[in-house]
Amino acid sequence: MTITVQRHTISRQLLPRREPSIPKHTAQLLARIEDSPFALESVMSTALVTAYERTSVDPDVSWVESWEAWVTAMQAGSAIFAAATATEANVQCLIHHEKRTVSAFTQSETFVDVGHWVTAFYLAVICRNGQRLTVLCQIPIAKLRESGAVYNKYHYAWIETLQAFWLGREDFSDELVEAASGTQPGSMSTTDQDYVSRITWPPMDLLRWRATGQHDEFNRALEEALRAHKDYWSADQERADSCYGWVALAPLAMACFALDAGFPIEVDSDYLPKHLLKATWAGEFPTRINPWRRCSHHGREPRGCRTPD
Repeated sequence: MTITVQRHTISRQLLPRREPSIPKHTAQLLARIEDSPFALESVMSTALVTAYERTSVDPDVSWVESWEAWVTAMQAGSAIFAAATATEANVQCLIHHEKRTVSAFTQSETFVDVGHWVTAFYLAVICRNGQRLTVLCQIPIAKLRESGAVYNKYHYAWIETLQAFWLGREDFSDELVEAASGTQPGSMSTTDQDYVSRITWPPMDLLRWRATGQHDEFNRALEEALRAHKDYWSADQERADSCYGWVALAPLAMACFALDAGFPIEVDSDYLPKHLLKATWAGEFPTRINPWRRCSHHGREPRGCRTPD
């Protein structure tokens, strides 16, 4: 039986219409990425905001324009880390249908950090881009520490967990235990406990059930994760009207992992846009340079079959 978790009410006025996939401001930023690394981060951020905001009027992501915004955010996010780890003067990246030259970063940038890495990872999962996931998972934690941003120890353990899961490393369980233990009350110094309990911890629980192949437990945890997400983002009107709460990004990524492994997903919600979850748009158009041919097992096992675009 499918359980429905209703999305909280959005009262913000002037919601988006069906317009070009990225707004004019984002297009202007794209024109600047060859000269400014900060423009690349801004492209990722503004494209993701566009993707989130579109779900207020296109909750299933049934418009190709909505899909393009998600893809642009993913491409820009991956490009950030390609530029940060480049060994040559520049890298070639496909972003919003055009091959673009991105200059390698010559110094440590503040946004080459944990938050952007995790978001880039989730976006690559949702867009079913296995090669990007593999590249992201080969980035050492030391590179993220160079940003100077302050994160708790469990944040880094969570990245190690995701990398271990995707690459099939034997230390996956140990890393997951370390990440999860770091979210317990009293173990943090810089993060709000309510946010950690309702937003950070649930995807860790979901990945545990995905990794152990337990379908019923995964669906139970998915329902709990979405209800926790709703509780957090509907706590007051300011939060409720923030587009960052209109999609449950991390649970969505974990649900994509599960669905692609053959799990039945028995929770329905606007927090999990249907066509993102089901990979309806995957392969609609190239999302990277020289895409691989589609794997014959696409949609079954993420770690055993590197999915293409």
